[in-house]
Amino acid sequence: MSVEERLRELGIELPEPAAPAGSYVPARLHGDLLAISGQIPVTPGEPLPTGRCGVDVTVEEGYALARQCALNGLAAARAALGSLDRVAGVVRVGGYVAAAPDFTQHPAVVNGASDLLVEVFGESGRHVRAAVGMASLPLGVPVEVEFLFAIAPGEGG
Repeated sequence: MSVEERLRELGIELPEPAAPAGSYVPARLHGDLLAISGQIPVTPGEPLPTGRCGVDVTVEEGYALARQCALNGLAAARAALGSLDRVAGVVRVGGYVAAAPDFTQHPAVVNGASDLLVEVFGESGRHVRAAVGMASLPLGVPVEVEFLFAIAPGEGG
């Protein structure tokens, strides 16, 4: 089953990719790797979530926000590639969690992104990862996630 078919089977509709909010590009294809800039949990038609995990945001809420970051990352990847069927696998995920100084559940929050990638890509969605705490993130969001995808041989640019 193709990745695009898998998304349909899961009932996942990707949002429109977000425009860059600064001096960077949302995606950079280099050879057989596609890097996706950090994605924040923007959800069309909803206010931008703000706060810090362990203070204003629960682990469960952070998990859902990290999942939204992954959806936004997949949208950016699809826009760069034309189709997610060109993705051979997920190489790396970098998860950044705005958190209280004593918060220690960063991995549980970033699992929201990781779990979605495995749901969508199966075993090729398994990846290496960093899940780190930050004092703050852009626009006051609780989580930001970046991605590195492998592109199928002969499909790079």
